[in-house]
Amino acid sequence: MADTMIEVAGLTKTFGTFTAVDSIDFSVDRGSIFGLLGANGAGKTTTIRILCGLMTADAGRVRLADVDVRADPEAAKRRIGYMSQRFSLYRDLTAEENLEFFGGLYGANAAARSDGRRRLLDAVGLAGLERELAGDLAGGLTQRLALACAMVHRPPVIFLDEPTSGVDPASRRRFWDLIHDQADRGTTVVITTHYLDEAEYCDRLVLMHAGRIVASGSPGDLKRDAVPGPVLAVGGSDAMTLEDTLAAEAGVVETSLFGDALHLQFDTGWTEADARSLVETAVRGREVSVDSIVPSLEDVFLRIIDRSEELP
Repeated sequence: MADTMIEVAGLTKTFGTFTAVDSIDFSVDRGSIFGLLGANGAGKTTTIRILCGLMTADAGRVRLADVDVRADPEAAKRRIGYMSQRFSLYRDLTAEENLEFFGGLYGANAAARSDGRRRLLDAVGLAGLERELAGDLAGGLTQRLALACAMVHRPPVIFLDEPTSGVDPASRRRFWDLIHDQADRGTTVVITTHYLDEAEYCDRLVLMHAGRIVASGSPGDLKRDAVPGPVLAVGGSDAMTLEDTLAAEAGVVETSLFGDALHLQFDTGWTEADARSLVETAVRGREVSVDSIVPSLEDVFLRIIDRSEELP
């Protein structure tokens, strides 16, 4: 059974009368990719900062790599790498100089930093660009350099806070290849992201809303548990005009627009055949298509958030 690298229990953080993190619990296995999902203000970044020892919790317990983060935040910081969404690099330093600087900040010795620079630049696809200024690198290359800087001291845990924000799809895919490579080598990766398609790459997810954990599990588990009934996609130029009509139909528990398609989630107990028959009757005479689809994490996200907002 995998070792536990991070253990969080009863974690709470308030700012005045606002509760940013509300008594949350979760654990992260060694060598896994763990995703924190949620809209802006859900509590993701506050949670990350507490885990990194950058912010003190009001209550609760956090252990990271066998260190009590609240009791010894400096020891915790030596065991982590951190990459923010703004790629905190020095733009007037070269790629190699940034690695040297961050290696020193993280306390890696000179020999380790020298070996780490060569190894990392090659691993992240920056070999040959050692003398390029960070400010002159394209967005995807800057992102890779920031990741290398977070890993230069070979930490057991890496925190990535919205690391692919504003990066093109090809660079995002290459970045995820690098993340999986690190996890395969035993590094524990904790990532926050707004891109729900990226969350599919995580081993386990926690969905936060208003400071609370409202769902957790693997991507497959969340899809199965949150959307137990069939999901249909109504596509075509008329699809958007049908949302109000179809939302009122019996058995439809959630409607959401995805481009020019309308996704309909049906309640438990409905078969795909019954759901399709209902929709086809409702849209008769319209130029639309009706297809059964596998629910996406976005479908799951919307359903779970709606349920959590219905609770007292």
